[in-house]
Amino acid sequence: MAIKRYTADADTTITNAYKANLSTRGESGNMGQSDILEVFSIYAQANTSSSELERILIKFPVTGTSAGYISYDRTQNNIPASGSVSFYLRMFNAKHSQTVPKDFKLVISALTRSWDEGLGLDMEEYSDKGAANWLTASMNGTTPEKWASEGGDYYTDSSSSFTASFDTGFEDVELDITPLVEQWINSSGNVLGSKSNYGAIIKLSSSLETGTDSYYTKKFFARGSQFFFRRPHIEARWDSSKKDNRGSFYYSSSLAPAADNLNTIYLYNYVRGQLKNIPAIGTGSIYVSIYSGSAANTAPSASKLQLSAGGDVVAADLYNVSGGYVSAGIYSASFAFTGSTSLTRLFDVWHSGTTEYFTGTINPASVSSSWSAQSFNPSQQYVSKITNLKPSYSNKNKSARLRLYSRKKDWSPNIYSIASNEAPIELVEDAYYKIYRTNDGLDIIAYGTGSDNNTRLSYDNSGSYFDLDMSLLEEDYTYAVKFVYYLNGQYAEQPEKFTFRVE
Repeated sequence: MAIKRYTADADTTITNAYKANLSTRGESGNMGQSDILEVFSIYAQANTSSSELERILIKFPVTGTSAGYISYDRTQNNIPASGSVSFYLRMFNAKHSQTVPKDFKLVISALTRSWDEGLGLDMEEYSDKGAANWLTASMNGTTPEKWASEGGDYYTDSSSSFTASFDTGFEDVELDITPLVEQWINSSGNVLGSKSNYGAIIKLSSSLETGTDSYYTKKFFARGSQFFFRRPHIEARWDSSKKDNRGSFYYSSSLAPAADNLNTIYLYNYVRGQLKNIPAIGTGSIYVSIYSGSAANTAPSASKLQLSAGGDVVAADLYNVSGGYVSAGIYSASFAFTGSTSLTRLFDVWHSGTTEYFTGTINPASVSSSWSAQSFNPSQQYVSKITNLKPSYSNKNKSARLRLYSRKKDWSPNIYSIASNEAPIELVEDAYYKIYRTNDGLDIIAYGTGSDNNTRLSYDNSGSYFDLDMSLLEEDYTYAVKFVYYLNGQYAEQPEKFTFRVE
C-alpha cells in the first residue's frame, strides 16, 4: 500500500465576528462539534472601519503509540522513513448558499500550544460558550487559559507555514505539508528539529485579514461530517512499487541506456506466512552470485559468472552482486547481464559468506525478443483484466492484493497452437490505478502519476499487482478500478473497469 489517511481528531472554528446586533462580538463562542469549518474576513460591517475574522483550528493523530497514529505506523514500517514519503493536507469544499470569495490565499501554520475542541455547535449567533474560542485556548478546570495573542498562537517560520491559493473559491485543499509532519513526528535525522503536535491554524493571509476588502465566506467539511470522504485528513503517499525483473530479464544491449540494461531481482523471505528479516542479515547487505546451468540445466553449475559494473556490482569482473534491504523480509539486487546469449537459464544464489539462503531461476528473454529497433512507430494497445477480483471485500481488509493481467490486443495464436498456448503476460512497467465510487463517479484514490508515484503497480514473475487498503473505502458502496499505462511518453487510460463492493 502506498496511501494511508489520518482523519482529523479535533477541529473547530474560532471568530471575533459580531453577532446579529452588530454590537456584541462572538469571541467566546465555541463551534467544536459543528460539521462545518469556516474562514472569512468582513470589513466595515459594524462601522466604517470594523474588522471581523474567522479562523480554523485543526489537529491530526500524528504522535501516538497505537494503531491509527502516523508515528506508530512508521515504527511498524507501515509507512517509509523520512525522505521517502510525502504528507498532504486534504480538506474539502462545502457548498453553501452564501457568497464565496475569489482570488485569495489561506495560510496553514503550526500552533504553538494545546487547545480544547469544545462542544459548541452554533455558527450563527455564537451562543455556545467554551474553549477553544477567539480569546481562550483551553480550560483549566473552571479557569480559562487564554491565547497569548487573540485568535491563536502559531509559528510563522517557513518550515511550519504553508500557503494554499484559491481562484474561484470552490477549490479543495491538497497541500504538501511534509516538513511540518516530520517535525511533529520528530523523525530521525530531521534537520528541521521537532515541534509538539498541537495541530494547525488555517486563516486568510495577513494582508487579506488586515485589508479593506471582505472575503466571505469559505467553508470546509469538518471531521464530524456525514460525508465519509469529505472529512479533513492527512494523506501519506509514497512509491511502494517493486519492479522485479525475474520474469522480464533481458540481456544487455547497446540499444538501451545503461539504466534500462539493469535487471532487479527480489528475495521474499516468508516465515509462517509472514515476511521476516533473515536474522543474520537484518537490514544489512546480502550477496547474490549468478551461475549458468548444469548439463541438465536444472541446477547451478560449479562456477560463478563474472559480472559487469553497474547497479549493485561495484566494479567489472566481480562475482557477487551486493544486494540490499528493501523492507521487512524483502531484499533486492540489481545488475546487468552481458554473458553468453546462448544461455537459456540462469541461477541466482543468495548468500552471506558460506551460508546460502535461496537459489532461484531466471529465464532471460531470447535475443530475438530482447531489445530491438523497429522500422515503424508502434502504437500498442492492451487488453487488461484483474484475475483475482472478488465481488466484495470487508473494509477491515487492510491489504487486498489485486493481480493485473495484461496482453497485447493484437495477440493472435495460430490454429495449431491455440489449444496449447496461453496468452503471454506483457508487463507494462509504468501502470497506475485509480479507485472511484460508481454511483457518482467520485475519485476516492486518483491516479498517482506525480512525483510520488503512489499508485504505481508492482510486478514480479506472475505479472503486475497492487495492494489496496479497503479501510480507506466507505462500507455499503460499490467501487471501480481503472488503469492508466505510460506508453511512448504519454498516459493512456485503459477502457476496462473492474467493480467490487465493500461491506
